[in-house]
Amino acid sequence: MKTVLLPSRATPFVSFRFLFETGSIDDPRGREGTAALAGAALAEGGTRKLSYEQLLEALYPMAAGIGVQVDREVTVVQGTVHADHLDRYYDLVRQVLIEPRFDLKEVSRLKDDQENALVAGLRATDDEGLGKEALMAMMYAGHPYGRPVEGTVAGLQAIGRDEVVAFRDAHLTQDRLTVGLAGRFPDAFADRVLADLAGLPTNGAVRPALPAPKKASGMEALVVTKPARAWAISLGHPIAVTRADDDFYPLFVANSYFGEHRTFNGVLMNAMRSLRGLNYGDYSYVEAFVQDGGSTFPLPNVGRRQQAFTIWIRPVAPAHAHFATRQAVRELRRLIESGLTRAAFEETREFLGHYDKLWVQTPSRRLGYAMDGAFYGTGSLPEELGRRLPSMTVDDVNAAIRRHLSAENLHLAVVADPDGAGPFVEALGANAPSPIVYETETRPEVVIEDRSIAVEKLDTDPRRCRVVPADTMFEV
Repeated sequence: MKTVLLPSRATPFVSFRFLFETGSIDDPRGREGTAALAGAALAEGGTRKLSYEQLLEALYPMAAGIGVQVDREVTVVQGTVHADHLDRYYDLVRQVLIEPRFDLKEVSRLKDDQENALVAGLRATDDEGLGKEALMAMMYAGHPYGRPVEGTVAGLQAIGRDEVVAFRDAHLTQDRLTVGLAGRFPDAFADRVLADLAGLPTNGAVRPALPAPKKASGMEALVVTKPARAWAISLGHPIAVTRADDDFYPLFVANSYFGEHRTFNGVLMNAMRSLRGLNYGDYSYVEAFVQDGGSTFPLPNVGRRQQAFTIWIRPVAPAHAHFATRQAVRELRRLIESGLTRAAFEETREFLGHYDKLWVQTPSRRLGYAMDGAFYGTGSLPEELGRRLPSMTVDDVNAAIRRHLSAENLHLAVVADPDGAGPFVEALGANAPSPIVYETETRPEVVIEDRSIAVEKLDTDPRRCRVVPADTMFEV
């Protein structure tokens, strides 16, 4: 077991994070979805002493909860409680971790919920999520990252309670565990927690090696069809760096300049939304990004040993989808060919040097970022930026862009309506011009540039374009 401890007398709360290095990559073959189901059943399956209803009743007076977050490679059990309730709350957390009940009724309920999330949620109503997962399926074909954490329909239907228990025994083990505590906890409390967690299985299954992701040849397109008045577009390619690599940090600065999530700092957001009103959001990422609830900030503890550069464009009117794809690729080409100016670099570095403080506003988030540092063998992301930004140069950033980003070999995933998908793929594969028509008067300089964007060359080929119905995605 590893520990990350952030004691503080400045807060009345205590935050817990128990991070196990296991996730959907450990799903048994034919039982895809087991990791997510085991995590959910841990939090909602009751304990030996308490049913799930009794567990909720015990948590309610403390205004506290016990949550579980499962990703590709990491599972986190977490919660926060006022220090006045620490002993009572911790006893419940201990039971969840050491003495789970995995009640059959609750496991069955949670399995149904998980299948509904996949079929009635992701495939039917979550176009943004479906686009992102379709892109993952392309970039990581035949790779354990290439399916949703929720698994597949066939995999879920094959999972029984005994397999959930077996997964917990084999993967939620001491050797995969980092214990994190933050806030107002007594000096001896960490030792008490570690002693209790010695009740977990000592060693589990060997952590699997990851195969190399799939490199695109030119632009490869997957169009997933379902009823959709507006389309979701995702594109990108795997990259060879994570937070463990020095090049990640200049690339992170470049990405903030290009497509910072839900801000108007980014090139994409300004070029596509501000100037043209194409859609709501145009962002880019150099690592897996999960938004933390309704905030604009990333969720901590989504550590992965392999990462990808991705662009999200959504939602887009069908008539503008080809143009929007072209413009995103054109802006990416410009970034790679010209890089950041010195002024843009200085502005972005100044922004990030302040913005990263917002990611760690609570003890729980500070703890999450510190544990991510332990995952990658680094400091937390804000600590690494604070250490590296002062000496970083614009040349470092532009060199990292050229080493790791490509505008030529890209995977493209589009969630589109069935009637529009065929003509879109035909035009995409033929590299047909895609002029845009605005419903309101537009700046003359924008209209002039649009003529170039409409014929921006994409390395497409009809043989590399596929159309599949959404209800066939992630069946097996």
